[in-house]
Amino acid sequence: MVRPIDDEIEAPSGIDVSESERKTPVAAKQVVAYLRRLIESGEFRAGDKLPPERELAQLIGVSRPSVRAGLQSLAAVGVVDTRRGAGTFVAEGPPLFDVNPLSLFSALHGIPEDELFETRRVIEIDLAGMAADRAGGDELAAISEEVMEMFASFDDVHRFLVHDTRFHRAVATAARNPLLAAIMEMVADLFYDLRKTTVDRYQGASEAADQHRAIYQAIRVGDVELARNEMDRHLRWAQRAQEMEVKTTPNRKAGED
Repeated sequence: MVRPIDDEIEAPSGIDVSESERKTPVAAKQVVAYLRRLIESGEFRAGDKLPPERELAQLIGVSRPSVRAGLQSLAAVGVVDTRRGAGTFVAEGPPLFDVNPLSLFSALHGIPEDELFETRRVIEIDLAGMAADRAGGDELAAISEEVMEMFASFDDVHRFLVHDTRFHRAVATAARNPLLAAIMEMVADLFYDLRKTTVDRYQGASEAADQHRAIYQAIRVGDVELARNEMDRHLRWAQRAQEMEVKTTPNRKAGED
């Protein structure tokens, strides 16, 4: 039985829906904090279904758009899994609620994009090969689902980016090396933060979806070298696409308010 929000995370009082929606970013963090507490306490475990948005909004004391924003943030980092027509579930992988040390390092020193992609290739090419060698039926189904969601998200680049991120996370999970998967997760989190600032200029969703499908197909048939090669090809293409996004994204300091 999910408990209403208590004094540990105070619900806003005397705030109408319109004001709540104006404060969606703050309230969304409240949603994340509330669900974090329930997961850490063991009330929700991997695979459990979360209450519907309307019920969560009432329990936490925020608007439904705030709940939706909070769930989207959690989905982006793989903490929850939204399944069309079924609801939202706690993801099978380990939730990463704590501060990402790579994000802190990037804030202090900066990480050039070419080094970020170089790091991704070092990690993810091997993970793809390991997934081809080790993936089971459930893991293949999880990868396949993200591919299908990408093909269904061409009209919403931010949603596409979430499923893109989750695809790579699913491949890492299928490699069955939790330590490598955790390292990849930190890199993927950093990459997501970078991409979400430029993804509005994304023009390659269809081609990217085809590449992800090719990686999945190689993993599904257990072809280790093909999976490695397809991941390498995709990451090199993705780096060029990201460079193009950055070039075509208006520079606010150069004239935008």
